[in-house]
Amino acid sequence: MMSTKDFEHKQIIFAMLNEGEKISFKNDNIVIRREDNSIKLQSTCYRLFVLFIAGHFSLTSGLMERARKFGFTIVFLNYYMRPYAILPAKAEGNVILRRTQYYYDDFDIGAYIISNKIHNQNHLLKKIRNKSDDLKKTISLMEVYEKSVLVPGLSLQEIMGTEGVAARGYFEQLFRDYNWTARRPRVKHDVINCLMDIGYTILFNLINAMLELFGFDTYVGVLHREFFHRKSLACDLVEPFRPIVDASLIKALNLGQIHEDDFYVDQGQYFIGGKNAVPYIKIMLDALLDFKNEIFLYVQSYYRAFVRQKPIDQFPVFYMEV
Repeated sequence: MMSTKDFEHKQIIFAMLNEGEKISFKNDNIVIRREDNSIKLQSTCYRLFVLFIAGHFSLTSGLMERARKFGFTIVFLNYYMRPYAILPAKAEGNVILRRTQYYYDDFDIGAYIISNKIHNQNHLLKKIRNKSDDLKKTISLMEVYEKSVLVPGLSLQEIMGTEGVAARGYFEQLFRDYNWTARRPRVKHDVINCLMDIGYTILFNLINAMLELFGFDTYVGVLHREFFHRKSLACDLVEPFRPIVDASLIKALNLGQIHEDDFYVDQGQYFIGGKNAVPYIKIMLDALLDFKNEIFLYVQSYYRAFVRQKPIDQFPVFYMEV
């Protein structure tokens, strides 16, 4: 399995392919060439961890062979940044881990994850300089929610109910100056929701790639229930890290880096793709890369705690303020 030191040197690359651009290889380097055959991007396969490819291109056997040889994951996205296929690098045969997953039937780990998420959400709220009375009230309530989800014996519905209430208050205050109405991931009724979905997608696939490295069955969660084709464990472990994406968006909004003219609306939904999406992807990807090593260490520590069935207080936490 990959060590923390090895992971520090790994790269996460997002390649936006335009018409006529091609992926090739040269001396174990992945090369993306423009239509005029000039090099757009070149990177050694030895250091590659996840390769995001957006746009239309031909999948070659060479790409698949090198992904398997060098152990990197490929995530394919369409023009609108929606993933449609994944070629994961995975550890196979970790029977003890998977048996532990299949027999686990409790909500204590899920509650621990949600408490960590609420803590990080509240950290962003506390960073707001001009605090209204409503914001101060929300911050106090978030502190209560962070502790209340850890009360032993809570049902899944109670844990998720508290998480939902906390999320509503959090988003209302974080984006209060930007006409926020609600978090609606499937509707994408505004620019913020559209960008949030893209950022969360990158985060999700990064977490999923890490989980695959340790041999997890990513379809079996500890919080999200099993559902057809849903990688529930990856859905679980993204939760403490979502505020990284939120923080990058609020910073971009405050700096005037988000322009509604870059998006288009179809049947009430906001979309962005191609060249227009590049600066926004960079903003969110850079924010995630700032915590790349911390995210890996969290997943690695989660693996060790889970497979050894350690007490809940020995499971990892991620604090943005550290």
